[in-house]
Amino acid sequence: MAPRSAPSARRRRIGVELRRLRERAGMTAAECARTLGTTQAQISNIEANRFGVSAERVRTLAHIYGCTDQPLVDALADMAAERIRGWWEEYREALPPRLLDLAEMEHHAVSLRVAQVINIPGLLQTPEHARALFREVVPALRPHEIEYRISHRIKRQAVLHRDRPLPYTAIIHEAALRMQFGGREVAKAQLRHLVQAVEAPNVTIRVIPFDGTSFPTTGHGVDYAHGSVSALDTVQLDTAHGIEVIDAGGQLEKYRLVLDRMEKVALAPNASRTLIHRLIADI
Repeated sequence: MAPRSAPSARRRRIGVELRRLRERAGMTAAECARTLGTTQAQISNIEANRFGVSAERVRTLAHIYGCTDQPLVDALADMAAERIRGWWEEYREALPPRLLDLAEMEHHAVSLRVAQVINIPGLLQTPEHARALFREVVPALRPHEIEYRISHRIKRQAVLHRDRPLPYTAIIHEAALRMQFGGREVAKAQLRHLVQAVEAPNVTIRVIPFDGTSFPTTGHGVDYAHGSVSALDTVQLDTAHGIEVIDAGGQLEKYRLVLDRMEKVALAPNASRTLIHRLIADI
């Protein structure tokens, strides 16, 4: 097998999950290699995604590890069998890899739940709102870099409008709705865009109002992507240092609970839409 260059986050996840299965089985890489009739280096390279792995090899390794979670094995095998390059690959030389990973994660998600305190979620932003945000990035982006990022962000939004649209829930603090990035007209157009977005049956927006009695949050923007099986869920945090990816079971459970608590203190969808209408009138 030839070394794989720049594997995507989704393909890297295969190696991560195979290592977890091996460790749960209490096997070393050397023991697995002897059982499989190969070398320890090859097992290590598969787990590190330095080499590709076939769907058949995934199933063989899962059998060696005694994995009885057939839906997980099937999902990993399907991931290994994927050969189609996503649209985001055209941006590989122009954007940071984490942004490509984000688009890939959204594309393959079964459903998506996000939370934002200061910014409107990316999948719900207008181009003008996105441009105002990118102009404030530190260090400053050059004009063509801004346009690449806007183009990429708008193309990501296709998951909400495709033939099988992604079920999408956005929990947004009122603070984000009141920020006037780009000025009054851009802000008003952005809020109107949100009102239009929730007309789609797959899109839900719930607002946490300023007068709420509690405010459970980690302080970061959270994107929780539900995979075809829960073990393949992924969280991406939008931090000051860039995007951080989380896929460990305990951490996934933490962010599910955080999002659950945020939804409990948020307004219902109808009340959220009413609040957005009121903010439009106030601008």
